[in-house]
Amino acid sequence: MNDVTNPLEAIMKGLLGKKIGMTQIFGESGHACPVTVIEAGPCTVVAVKDLPDHGYRAAQLGFGKRNEKKLSKPDRGYFAKRKVAAARHLREFPLSESDTGTLSVGQELRADIFQVGEKVDVIGISKGKGFAGGMKRWGFSGGGASHGSMIHRQPASGGETNAARVVKGKRGPGRLGGSRVTVQGLSVVQVDGKKNLLLVRGAVPGANGNLVMVRTSVKK
Repeated sequence: MNDVTNPLEAIMKGLLGKKIGMTQIFGESGHACPVTVIEAGPCTVVAVKDLPDHGYRAAQLGFGKRNEKKLSKPDRGYFAKRKVAAARHLREFPLSESDTGTLSVGQELRADIFQVGEKVDVIGISKGKGFAGGMKRWGFSGGGASHGSMIHRQPASGGETNAARVVKGKRGPGRLGGSRVTVQGLSVVQVDGKKNLLLVRGAVPGANGNLVMVRTSVKK
């Protein structure tokens, strides 16, 4: 890593946050830019895991407040041992060998660790659609629309006729949505460090109010 004035610039930055919703802002040229507002942080460093003790390097961040009276005894002891407030959400972000010493337990990270123009990846749980057919789930073209066709939207052949089973990976009706989705290469448009708000260009997965993870983009 090159020497930098801000130690947070040397790590693969990441924050937990909450999706607020989508809006639009106007740039200097007057063009409308669709953005998603994310309440990113403040996050507390709950644990820093290193290679000798844990077998990998990562920073565990906590986001959101939680009533300690509703915690189980092991969870209460986990936060008390580290002398940090109980967090509602805990997630880990990978660290490199040179990054492990840049963070300490109890340190607070806010939205201003990101800069305008920076590329980020946003991870969230997509909206659950329930049970869906093949046309909605996979974009199948469907059956005939006339001439006595009786299979307009339902799937036809299940694949191989002599296999006596359905092969793995066969696309068909089933549960749609509600899965982990990563949107890569979104640009940070605005950063509000006081209110812990990030405005990123484009859409991010999940419904308003859902937990999201914002990290430095893995692709340059």
